[in-house]
Amino acid sequence: MWPWGHAATGYLLYAAYTRLRYDRPPDGPATLLLLFGTQLPDLIDKPLAWTLLVLPSGRSLGHSLLLLVPLVLIAAVVVRNRDTEWAIALAVGALSHAIVDVLPAALRGEFAYTTSLVWPLLPPPPYDEQGRTIIGQFLSLEPTPMLTFELVLALVAVAVWWRQGRPGIDTIRAVVVARDG
Repeated sequence: MWPWGHAATGYLLYAAYTRLRYDRPPDGPATLLLLFGTQLPDLIDKPLAWTLLVLPSGRSLGHSLLLLVPLVLIAAVVVRNRDTEWAIALAVGALSHAIVDVLPAALRGEFAYTTSLVWPLLPPPPYDEQGRTIIGQFLSLEPTPMLTFELVLALVAVAVWWRQGRPGIDTIRAVVVARDG
């Protein structure tokens, strides 16, 4: 899945959670942590696998529940006196990313492509990643039904985010103003 698909999936899941649990949209800081979480597995794996060549795959350490679950628990402990919703937002983002990446393969019964969830206990998924780069990945973008689905999902998420008051924008403004002030 592309970054916008992960962001859209994470936002829609978290927006549904906050609506069901608190009857309100997400707040600003939680939204920003959520969006960071939706990109976190790729921010860990892609550079370490494709640029620095220290991981075996662009879906290994950062996509593994063996890293993500302890990371989320540590985040919960760190923010426990501030706002546990921040840790929940990060968890929804990071965990939804890892799960959505393997979901299509799992639904097709191609379980060799789901091993990233427990790497290094199982080998990484058998993708041909030789010579991949982050820029090259974007340059290889082709129109496919999945790309269309992700773009529509992103538009739906932007519409929901807009309708919910664009959470996160005021938080960014406050940080910028405080920095410039």
